[in-house]
Amino acid sequence: MSEFVTVLQGRVDRAHEDLAAARLAEREDDVDLHVARIKELLDLAGRHGVDTATWIDRAELTAAAR
Repeated sequence: MSEFVTVLQGRVDRAHEDLAAARLAEREDDVDLHVARIKELLDLAGRHGVDTATWIDRAELTAAAR
């Protein structure tokens, strides 16, 4: 795995942890922020041909952005 992919996946993992914490604390503005950040990172990965299918359940992002 390249350094780019490793760092990118780490950022997605961290944002996912932050999303979980925001959901637990019922901070909807932070939930929206973290969902947007994760989507941005996944989009960046996709533009570079990185397969992110196993990184995060996309349905969780849809459910979080209600």
